[in-house]
Amino acid sequence: MQIRSDILRIYQKVHLWTGITAGILLFICFFAGALTMFKPQLSAWASPPTSILPQIATAQVDELLQQALEQHPEIAKGFTLHLDDDKYAPLTWYSHGGGRGLNLNAEQWQATLDEHGQLLTQKVQPSQLGTLIDQLHRTAGIPGNLGHEQLGVLVMGVASILYFMALISGVIFLLPTLVKTLFALRQKKGPSRFWLDSHNLLGITALPFHIVIAITVVVFAFHDVFYDALGEFVYGKTPGFSRGAPLVQPLNITHLPPIREIIATANQHAPGYEARTLTFMGLDTPRPAVRIEMYNEQALMRGPLADFLSLQPYSLETQFSTFSPTAAGTWGRIVAVFFGLHFGSFGGMPGRWLYFFMGLSGAMLFYSGNLLWLEKRRQQQKGTELPQQPRKVRLMAAATVGCCLGAMVAVAITMLLGKWLYSWVPNINYSYLWSYYLCFAAAVLYSFWRGAARAAIHLLRIGALACIAMPLTSMLATYAPSLGIWAPHTLTTLMVDLVALLFAFGFLYSARLTQQRAVNGPADSIWAITDKQNSAAPASRMSVY
Repeated sequence: MQIRSDILRIYQKVHLWTGITAGILLFICFFAGALTMFKPQLSAWASPPTSILPQIATAQVDELLQQALEQHPEIAKGFTLHLDDDKYAPLTWYSHGGGRGLNLNAEQWQATLDEHGQLLTQKVQPSQLGTLIDQLHRTAGIPGNLGHEQLGVLVMGVASILYFMALISGVIFLLPTLVKTLFALRQKKGPSRFWLDSHNLLGITALPFHIVIAITVVVFAFHDVFYDALGEFVYGKTPGFSRGAPLVQPLNITHLPPIREIIATANQHAPGYEARTLTFMGLDTPRPAVRIEMYNEQALMRGPLADFLSLQPYSLETQFSTFSPTAAGTWGRIVAVFFGLHFGSFGGMPGRWLYFFMGLSGAMLFYSGNLLWLEKRRQQQKGTELPQQPRKVRLMAAATVGCCLGAMVAVAITMLLGKWLYSWVPNINYSYLWSYYLCFAAAVLYSFWRGAARAAIHLLRIGALACIAMPLTSMLATYAPSLGIWAPHTLTTLMVDLVALLFAFGFLYSARLTQQRAVNGPADSIWAITDKQNSAAPASRMSVY
């Protein structure tokens, strides 16, 4: 395909500058997003086994609720039932905090029945590790609010617009050589060519995935504008997201039908769906509701883990559904499909693993894009007397290494410290927050102090040590339980340690390649370690340390 060279240059510039502007933020979001595919498993891994009461048979749920209500009448305001899910207790409710988002001070009650059918309760502080990583995924770690919306979400909305522009311009720029170079990984032509081929391969092969992610993030960030427009121009004066009429006379929890009847009604709503979690809200208000998470691994579900069905808990009338076009309308189903494609909530566990690896490949796409930009600037320096790179290039390299590798290392250290500090601090959730931001800030400052080349090597090694220490900590817990740490108690929590071990090998391998490049690569590269006292001599190198 022939495209005029001047047009190609325009699209190349658009691709470069939109990509480099948003690349670091997108790296953090994609890396954290890959981890959030297993958000419940991460929270379970970070919680000792004793903090989760055992599940019961669904037939015992009504008896559990009745006994819990007698001892804890505050349940009448609202509670959550978890059905056959060993990552949660059967019955939970919040005595403080709760709701969506990161709540460091949340206090939760759990309840179950023992083998004799007697009530067991305990008060816990639910782990916010998974929620913290999810916050990084949605905000890139940018704190603060703008109105009722998080500032980081709005920033990522703008970054995703640039991301979309980079995708389209990159495809157009690549079109003339697409067939010839798509699967060509030309290692013999030097690191720059290899990184370019890898970058193009990652971008083109996952292009539909990236387009969906970019579009949906824009919708997430600016949903108020889109929903207001839908209400005005699509639904007219009748909003598409309206709720049912309020009760004339509020009822209370004693008027609830049996929980088994509510579950049966939900399961009959659509074939193939199964009720997993029931959250009862506002039971003593004019607008009571039970929000039910409905699971069907063969369907494209609306939420990260499930579709949603809202019932009026006393009459069992349907208020809202994300998986029935007749309940939410065609537009509602279209939105649900896009959300499901963003969350990867289809295909069961294989689908989640697929999105995990696609998230990591997306992070690699942005990191390699920044490396290519930096190498492009190096090539422009050829022919000069000194190999010293421009200040802006050195700063960009330090920012890329510090923010990208720093985010990965900070998450690994935060997970590790969470187990060791659990028995020593009054609120482990604050430790998660402080640990991540302090480690991230330290990594960024270190990169600007020591330079991109040294910082990359050292941060990769630190990340490897942190990841290796996670399974070692679990092994130590088996032989020294008095330390206050715990071993994996389910297959899913064991998988967290195994994946951490794989990350450790990846970090070590990357550190070795980076060190070889720093010592043996071109002296005028931003990744070379040169002697500052004799910068005019390209061959003079300093120790990596």
